[in-house]
Amino acid sequence: MVSSNKVSRQPNTRAVSEEAADASRQAERQDVGGLVSTELQCPCEEFRVPAELDSLQGRTAVVTGAASGIGYATACRLAEAGARVHAVDSRPELLEQKIASCPASMTGHGLDVTDREAVDRLFEQIGIDGPASILVLAAGVNVIERHLDQLTPEAWAAVVDVNLTGVFSCVSAALPQLRETKGHAVVLASIVASWPDAIAGPAYQASKAGVLQFVRAANAEEHRNGVRFTALLPGMVNTELMDKRPVPPPEELRQTAIQPDDIAATILFTLMLPRRACIGELTIVPTLHQAIGQTL
Repeated sequence: MVSSNKVSRQPNTRAVSEEAADASRQAERQDVGGLVSTELQCPCEEFRVPAELDSLQGRTAVVTGAASGIGYATACRLAEAGARVHAVDSRPELLEQKIASCPASMTGHGLDVTDREAVDRLFEQIGIDGPASILVLAAGVNVIERHLDQLTPEAWAAVVDVNLTGVFSCVSAALPQLRETKGHAVVLASIVASWPDAIAGPAYQASKAGVLQFVRAANAEEHRNGVRFTALLPGMVNTELMDKRPVPPPEELRQTAIQPDDIAATILFTLMLPRRACIGELTIVPTLHQAIGQTL
């Protein structure tokens, strides 16, 4: 029998696992596909800690399309929640009437979102009193003669200029303020941006598909600055746009559609989430008409 003073040593499994954990943590901190981990790039401490729903009290909000429909319902909701609301619409007389009927106070601006110089001036003026931290872009149009064989270049331009270029103009003008406040922009797209529709028409569908892609690209770039973008994709909503359909729907159908205040409540919820959370896209459709098999 031969003895030996050599002792067989088992690997230190604890050390190995700690090394593996360290390596894993380092890997998580690496830039993956251009996205740097929040742990390294967190723009402010509030993103790290538990938070209650965000308050709108005292925040400056700009809402376009505010003289009717979704825009008006949203402007009222935000004002009632304590935001300083700047209501924007191209119909100043109607806007004045609507502002007077809202229980909460807001400031009206008669402005066409297709007028880039006027949009720039508006945000310069707003920035003097306090930078905007909320942007809700609800201005939208469609035409009656909307089918492909009816569309004229003028009609196409009218729809795209408001629905898509107007969104770009407002976001571009507001971006420095949104960065400063780590703000949030909610943009009204449409469910037709994601699946075919025989009613909305090619110009409207193309403009809303453009809005969806714009929001996706904006989020990809601006999340590092703490700015959030949300594309809201509603189905049939009971607004005045229904009156411009080639065949306006009957009243009983309108009553079972989404109502403007449903969208306003959804926008308010989205804006009040803790700032570490971002809803990039949200679909909301009428339960009785579009909710089965036709959502994203």
